[in-house]
Amino acid sequence: MSTDIKERMSIMGNLFVAKELVDLSITAIDSTLIKAKGHVWHKSSMKKGIVPRSGIDTDARWGYSHTKGWLFGYKLHLTSSTATSSSTTAGKIIVPLTADVTTANVPDNKMYIPLTSLSSSSIFSLSSVLYMIADPGYDAKGLYEYSKGLGINLICPVKRYKSTSKERLQFICFYQSEIGQAIYSRRRISIEPLIEHIKSVFRIDPLPARGFHKVSSIVLLSVLLYQLIVYYNCKKDEPNPKSIKYMLGTW
Repeated sequence: MSTDIKERMSIMGNLFVAKELVDLSITAIDSTLIKAKGHVWHKSSMKKGIVPRSGIDTDARWGYSHTKGWLFGYKLHLTSSTATSSSTTAGKIIVPLTADVTTANVPDNKMYIPLTSLSSSSIFSLSSVLYMIADPGYDAKGLYEYSKGLGINLICPVKRYKSTSKERLQFICFYQSEIGQAIYSRRRISIEPLIEHIKSVFRIDPLPARGFHKVSSIVLLSVLLYQLIVYYNCKKDEPNPKSIKYMLGTW
């Protein structure tokens, strides 16, 4: 079921592009931890294979983020369009493009390629995608090379080492440049509030169900429903939205 939902999300993403409702020149990628339903499964018991009490989601795992610390649960990975200063509708609509769900222990950089992989329906096969903005969790040489192969410039905070290569220094210089900072600043007004809004509106944090397959289906359906509602509002010719919350409407 999750595969089918992801395919439908990809179709919706392409529909937003076909109808010229979004600006794809700058896209974003991010993830968020989502708390599992019920009691936590402590690492000491997990290592021993002991489930000390009922109500523990044994599919969930521990993950860490700088904002939430350690959390037992799952992780939503998402790509989205970003906000621009344009006065056109296409410059203001922020929508999910692709999404996936993993346990909380899966590193962000492991999901970059699955979320942007090329296929006949992939939105990232479009030449209009110029930049992908991401947090430090995606700072990996392989991802820069992969993105370049797609014709996309991956922009994220780059760590400088004692023996930093010239190629890596170029990434650092661009990120720190005026244009690099202008592009990267769109992250905090697009994908970050988008993720939190989806979690809040659909009440998926903490999760309402246990088990990876149920969790994955519920979270991905929430993202798909968000896309559908935004598209419906666009087709109703509502005034240009001033916020993501307005796009969802009252329902």
